[in-house]
Amino acid sequence: MPPSRRDELIDAAMRVFYRCGFHASSLDDIQKEGGISRMTLYNHFKSKDELILAAMRRRDEIFRNRLMKFVESASKEPRERIAAVFDFHEQWFSGEEFCGCMFINAAAEFSVADSAPRRLASEHKQEIVRYLRELCVAASLTDPVDLAEQLNILLEGSIVAARVVGQVEGGGSDPGVYARLAKRMAMAVIERG
Repeated sequence: MPPSRRDELIDAAMRVFYRCGFHASSLDDIQKEGGISRMTLYNHFKSKDELILAAMRRRDEIFRNRLMKFVESASKEPRERIAAVFDFHEQWFSGEEFCGCMFINAAAEFSVADSAPRRLASEHKQEIVRYLRELCVAASLTDPVDLAEQLNILLEGSIVAARVVGQVEGGGSDPGVYARLAKRMAMAVIERG
């Protein structure tokens, strides 16, 4: 089934917000990106704020589905699946479209901690930790709750380093180095545990 105009609008908004940021993006930018009229936009969303939330929800769905699919296809062995989480991130960082994490970006742009975008960003990050915890449980690792948090901190650090340093150092030739480093650190933490 072809995507609806609403879905096309959300996808266009997601791409623009991810590339340019939430506050710097205008509704005109989104209309141009998606080839969508202003009337279509307002038929589906009352405000830019509503569109931001819809775009963040879509990004969460797409990102987590891609991550889980990648990990599950990488290996059946639980510890190798944990390593594959970092391989997924390396592939993401090395892609031409990598603009950091939409959810970290939202947390930076929306200063009020209880704002809807900040809550959605937090929910996304908590879902990533939950997935890591499931992988740690499947691998029969000691204290999977704490270990999942440690792995997530390594992931988050690698995301920021890939965006802030990796896309600049050496002309941005290898931002994936930060995922590889985080993977080595993660495997060392798992072996010690």
